[in-house]
This record gives sequence, C-alpha cells and structure tokens, in this order.
Amino acid sequence: MKRIETDLLVIGGGSGGLSVASGAVQMGAKVVLLEGGKMGGDCLNYGCVPSKALIASGKAAYGMAHAEVYGVANASPQVDYAAAQGHVADVISQIAPVDSQERFEDLGVTVIREYGHFLSINEVQAGDAVIAARRIVIATGSSPLVPPVPGLDKVPHLTNETLWELRERPGHLLIIGGGPIGMEMAQAHRRLGSDVTVIEGAKALGKDDPEMAEIVLEKLRAEGIEIAEDALAQEVRGTEGAIEVAAKDGRVFHGTHLLVAVGRKANTDKLNLEAAGVETTRTGIKVDDSLKTTNRRIYAIGDVAGGLQFTHVAGYHAGIVIRSALFGLPAKTKTAHIPWATYTDPELAQVGLTEAEAQKKHGAGFETVRFHYSHNDRAITERKTTGLIKVMVVKGRPVGVSIAGYQAGELINLWSLVIANGLKMSHVADMVSPYPTIGEVNKRAAGAYFSPRLFESDMVKRVVGLVQRWLP
Repeated sequence: MKRIETDLLVIGGGSGGLSVASGAVQMGAKVVLLEGGKMGGDCLNYGCVPSKALIASGKAAYGMAHAEVYGVANASPQVDYAAAQGHVADVISQIAPVDSQERFEDLGVTVIREYGHFLSINEVQAGDAVIAARRIVIATGSSPLVPPVPGLDKVPHLTNETLWELRERPGHLLIIGGGPIGMEMAQAHRRLGSDVTVIEGAKALGKDDPEMAEIVLEKLRAEGIEIAEDALAQEVRGTEGAIEVAAKDGRVFHGTHLLVAVGRKANTDKLNLEAAGVETTRTGIKVDDSLKTTNRRIYAIGDVAGGLQFTHVAGYHAGIVIRSALFGLPAKTKTAHIPWATYTDPELAQVGLTEAEAQKKHGAGFETVRFHYSHNDRAITERKTTGLIKVMVVKGRPVGVSIAGYQAGELINLWSLVIANGLKMSHVADMVSPYPTIGEVNKRAAGAYFSPRLFESDMVKRVVGLVQRWLP
C-alpha cells in the first residue's frame, strides 16, 4: 500500500470535480483526482451531451418533415436510429479530450482511476493507494433513481445511462417520469419515428411554472406524444418487446421499450462517510452555505450535495470551493441567480422565483410583466411564435423570470446576469438589441414594464405638456 500526501483530494471526475482539480493545480496546489468510472462523469457520457446530441438528430428529422411552411417541400426523413446514436457517440468523443486523464495529468494532477472510500477524517483509500489530504472535495455526482415499482426489477428497462447503448429504434417507447429528462427524450424519439407514451404520477414538468409548462406540453401532444398525468406506476410486467405499465388508477400502457426517468440519487454508497464524520440527508451530503460538510476539511459539490442538480451548478460550486479551500476566503453559495432549462421544442427556462413563488414571498408587492413571442419580428420570420416570457418584478428589480419558447435557454442567460448583480429593469430597457433578433424578447419585456408608467400616466402627460409650452 503506497501513501500519497497532497494539498487537495478531489473524489469524482465529473464536471464539478474536474473544474476544482484544473483550477487548483493551475494555481499551485498539489492535487490528486480519483475517478473509478468514466472521466467527464454523467454530463459528458450519459446526460447533457448525449441527450442534446439526440435532440439535434430529432430536430433535423422534424425540420425535413415540416419544411413546407418555409416554401420547401416536405420530405419523409429516412431515420437510421443506429446512425443517430453514432452521432451521439461522435459528439461525446469530440468533447472527451477536454475531460481526459491525459489532459489533467499534463496540467499536473495525479489521476488515479479507482473509486475511493474514507479511512479517517482526512484519509481515503483508492486501489492500492492511501491519500492523506489537507482538504477533500467530494464530487461523486448522482445516478438514475429506479423506483421500487413491483415487477420493474424483472422487466428490461433503460435509464439515461443505458439508453445510449440502444441501436434499434424503439417501436413504442414508454417513459416513466414527466420531468425534463423524460420530456426531452420523449420528443427526440417521437421525432425519430417512435411512438411515445409518458407516464407521470403527478403533473408533467411539474417543477416549472404551470402556464409555461402547458405551452410546451401542448406542442408535444400536437406532435403525437401521449402524456398521461396523475398516472402513478403501480406495476410493470412483460418481456422484451412487450412491456406493460399499470397505473394505480387502472390505466394500462403498452410498449416495446421502457425508459425510467423519475429523478436522481446522490452517489454516496461507496464512500464510507461515517469514517470521515460526514453526515448525509435524504437528498445527499449535508453541507452549509460554504459547501463544507460536517467535517470542516471536507467539501461536497454538485449533485452529491443534494441541491439543484445541474452541470452548471457543479461548476459554480467549484468556484466557491477554490476560493475557500485555496485562498481561505469567505465564499457562500446563492441560488437566486441559478438558471435552468429544458431543451424541448419549444424550450422552457427559469431563473429566480416563479410567479407562484413571488406571490407567496412578496404578496401584493410584486408585479408580473408579460411579453408574447408573437410580437417578436424574428420569431415571426422563423415561424417560432409560440412562446411567452414572464418577469416577476419587485420595486423595479426582477426577482424571477420564466420563459417558454424558441431559444429560451439562451434568453435566460441575460436574466441570470441581471439577478446575480442586482440590476434593475431600467438596465435591461437601456440595452440595445440588434434587429431582428429573438433577444429583443428580453428588451421588450422590460419595455412592457415601463410602458404603462410612461404612456398611461397623467403626470407624465402634464409634464410633457408644460415642457412643450416652455420650449422655444
């Protein structure tokens, strides 16, 4: 057994762990990185990257079949599902070198391709090595949650980790779970030629603003996706190619393939956290606002920390930890400026408070500003007029933004910047957007906030009248 002493030990080579390791080693720290699975973690290999690549394949097929509106004849796409999955694999391979063991070793990181478990408050064993570290960062991420539905363990099923191994297009894909992963994969597979049924125990896209979610769900239904809500899966039965999901209310859904997409669970089982004095909660590792665990020398970031489960949150956490662990500076996390997006067509994006949350927190002290995509000239030219932006404003400052529509995931970036820096609606109104762009949706939303104050105000009209009488 060899012993390694280091300044910083990072457990997990996903997006958060890699960000910490690269930042720390380039700032002069001695860093050891442990990864027993694939470098790049869930996002690169099973999540964000492959899902968006398959969505792009579906978008291409859909565009061919619906080109007539642009003056181009519709064509029936000849979908090669295995080739689409090949496209996914190629995309992963193009991005993989950035997350590779070789790159991080070139930076000066000691990379050990083993899972680690704690021996004490500052020691971790990985393979035949024991690493003693001044500071430790747990960045082990999360895995698909497979619910204890009777029969599920006996029936072939897919998760977001095994879906990418599939090479034969599903004839009829059943999806348990109507969250972002479920709905993205539902639309992608429908556009690639599969019949799709989504089985959701509560409401589809239930964590988003209901009005905005309905804009997306209406489009998905129009494309032929069956979305069964309030359909709590009670039993799964059948064999490969002939699967049934029975809901608690008696409905039975039939399909050829089953994808389980009901959520994620934090990866903590292999860590032996008790030996390190690290406590857990129902959702992950217990951390404070500085991402420190109950062992003050150990941090937890990303999905394993039990909060928002997004790749960009893990990256944000990495910056907090670097400031704290390397420089000893006070650094605390905030969530008000953290955006998220669902990459359906139309997209769905959120930052800050939803309308219902703003109502609960601020009561009559907030107002909602709305602007429809149908009034955006670029959206009209692109035939993408289905969409809406809602901005929740308190005393001139936005506290939340909900967007459903074309490029919503791009539009939300501006509002994250605004909320993160405490900017006002006047700052957005002062911005000049090139014409015609979808980005004008943001500026027009700010304009909608000021319009009644300027054009419907008797005081403004009186002031203008007086000025006009006195001007030479």
